[in-house]
Amino acid sequence: MELSTMFFLCASLLFIVLFFRTLIKPYYVSKRRDLPLPPGSMGWPYIGETFQMYSQDPNVFFASKIKRFGSMFKSHILGCPCVMISSPEAAKFVLNKAQLFKPTFPASKERMLGKQAIFFHQGEYHANLRRLVLRTFMPEAIKNIIPDIESIAQDCLKSWEGRLITTFLEMKTFTFNVALLSIFGKEEILYRDALKRCYYTLEQGYNSMPINVPGTLFHKAMKARKELAQIVAQIIWSRRQRKMIDYKDLLGSFMDEKSGLTDDQIADNVIGVIFAARDTTASVLTWIVKYLGENPSVLEAVNVSVSCFFFLKEN
Repeated sequence: MELSTMFFLCASLLFIVLFFRTLIKPYYVSKRRDLPLPPGSMGWPYIGETFQMYSQDPNVFFASKIKRFGSMFKSHILGCPCVMISSPEAAKFVLNKAQLFKPTFPASKERMLGKQAIFFHQGEYHANLRRLVLRTFMPEAIKNIIPDIESIAQDCLKSWEGRLITTFLEMKTFTFNVALLSIFGKEEILYRDALKRCYYTLEQGYNSMPINVPGTLFHKAMKARKELAQIVAQIIWSRRQRKMIDYKDLLGSFMDEKSGLTDDQIADNVIGVIFAARDTTASVLTWIVKYLGENPSVLEAVNVSVSCFFFLKEN
């Protein structure tokens, strides 16, 4: 074997050893520290228990952990060491002692949604964004798009006729369409299909292992996220060409000169608001449908209330 080849192999082997030593050492050093952590398992270095969780139903994974370690346990998921809680008492403690906690997300989530999104920040920047969002969803602003929201709801109801549906999935579609309307106004119709395609790809990779290699869900999600930002940038550019139009939607609020937001900050927060509005609102709507279906008397009371509202409005 030539000397140069031998040297190359030795150097490569040394690099690999040092690399993994650097990667693994902090992980095991942190495990030896005498910290008051709850019971649990941290899994493998870096990947932790992510593969274990996604190789089965995540609900089964967490149920087995709770059965083994109790309602509070440590784990290592999506590249982040964490403590999981499941009891009402623990949740109440966290909510009542909010000043002791800081909302954080795995770095991969920040990359995917955008580091300037509202829920990754606190302080003055967060307060400014909160004001802009709330202003767009005040009753005075919402009343202008009620007919359009009603049209979206009617289209959904028509599409359900004669078929068995999964309520939560249908509510996600409904809330997504309403979110696009609230953010982009009627202009969203021009971009709806592209926005949906990109967002659904982003959503599929949101909880994937953060390995940005071609073919992985994470890589596809990051590409979709980049395309989403480009679509938002195109809409912003298009609006700036029509200077005299006063937009009353969320994007218009973000683009207001008084907001002080850059285009990148606007894109991050548009994507963030779409993400925040979708699952949580869809969950609430799903439970509403469930309870109305299980309680005919409540459903009847709602119908009477709505009928009275329209009667008073007409008279």
